[in-house]
Amino acid sequence: MESRSGKSEGEEEERVPLRERPEWSDVIPVPQDDGPNPVVPIKYTEDFAEVMDYFRAVYIADERSPRALALTAEAIHFNAGNYTVWHFRRLLLESLKVDLHGELEFVERIATGNSKNYQIWHHRRWVAEKLGPEGRNNELEFTRKILSTDAKHYHAWSHRQWLLQALGGWENELNYCTELLEEDIFNNSAWNQRYFVITRSPLLGGLKAMRESEVLYTIGAIISYPENESSWRYLRGLYKGENTSWVNDSQVSSVCLKILRTKDNYLFALSTILDLIRLGYQPNEDIRDAVDALKTSDMDKEDLDVARNICSILEQVDPIRANYWIWRKSRLTTSLS
Repeated sequence: MESRSGKSEGEEEERVPLRERPEWSDVIPVPQDDGPNPVVPIKYTEDFAEVMDYFRAVYIADERSPRALALTAEAIHFNAGNYTVWHFRRLLLESLKVDLHGELEFVERIATGNSKNYQIWHHRRWVAEKLGPEGRNNELEFTRKILSTDAKHYHAWSHRQWLLQALGGWENELNYCTELLEEDIFNNSAWNQRYFVITRSPLLGGLKAMRESEVLYTIGAIISYPENESSWRYLRGLYKGENTSWVNDSQVSSVCLKILRTKDNYLFALSTILDLIRLGYQPNEDIRDAVDALKTSDMDKEDLDVARNICSILEQVDPIRANYWIWRKSRLTTSLS
């Protein structure tokens, strides 16, 4: 049988085969049909095969009973990826009007060893939808718990984003992102979530309303760790659809100049200047001097084209993408010819 929390006896103590349980004596198991000549038959364990044989019997009969619900728990224990078992479990939960708070406990226990299983998250979302706003805080805490051990857990982030849009809970989400970035400024998932919040939250007023404060926050992050590509990409995203604003905002070129002058970890500062130039930015003398100072002895000291010089520098300091920078430089030549 299954307890209120969704735990089956098979999980709590030594498992008793279904054929030896009095409550299942009236059920005729339905074996799996692999056809007359299976090419590569799967060698299932005896316990797994028995559970699935009994599951087929109750599924075919569409038996909506507590014992059928308990059986789905056993089947999920053996294979948490079986879509049909999860589907039938949902039918049973509705038919039996089971307390879904207990179902969340069951899912959390299963997720302990299968947290990247699609079926678990699909089921969890279904339960959260049924509970509505009353289950929101519990879901936020559930994803927070998973993200505390795996900060880039795709399913947890996807579930959290769905939850915020469907059931709310935006009030502290930006602070949560800040908290995660204080722990690890290189956490690209937290940067992605931060962007999701400032562009989707009904409480913040949208991207334009948040731009000024977010630009200041991001510039601070860039100055602390200029080698972090995530913060540079986030900065660019703050001007999405508004290239003119990006090019004309002196804060962007200023932070680039600040990094270039350190002559350390300047790859993304250079590539940002290059992108700005492509969109019409005219480098001032400070930028030109900072770029010239990074040129190596084998580069043409008389070449005054900032964009071409940047590409040449990037060829050397970013060897993995050297061919890309060579291509970018060739495009500059083409556009000038």
